[in-house]
Amino acid sequence: MNMRIQFDTLSYVEKLRSAGMPEAHAKASAEALSTALEQSTSTTLATKEDIGELKEMINELRRSTKEEISGVKNDVSSLRSDLIAVKAEVRAEFVQVRSDLKVMQWMTGTIVVGVVALVARSFF
Repeated sequence: MNMRIQFDTLSYVEKLRSAGMPEAHAKASAEALSTALEQSTSTTLATKEDIGELKEMINELRRSTKEEISGVKNDVSSLRSDLIAVKAEVRAEFVQVRSDLKVMQWMTGTIVVGVVALVARSFF
């Protein structure tokens, strides 16, 4: 929608000249004012259709954003499940390592007792 403002430059120049402004200044002022009015009204205003299109675009962006968020939530849920599984595996490994350490402690204790017994037997 373009709005045009009717501006009578000749009448404007005559009024300025009658007020004592030189003709060259009056013409320049009228031309500058005419250009300014034309530029200020030459911008197109949004129509109802434009606003409707923007609303549709915004709604589409909302839908796609919701879908992306849903996908991210599913990914996070999957990662949590994977993390729980890895955590269980690590715990099982720690249990095995602890068990192995207990066996090694008993073996070391048995060896130490055996060595002490041999040393005691050789001296007594």
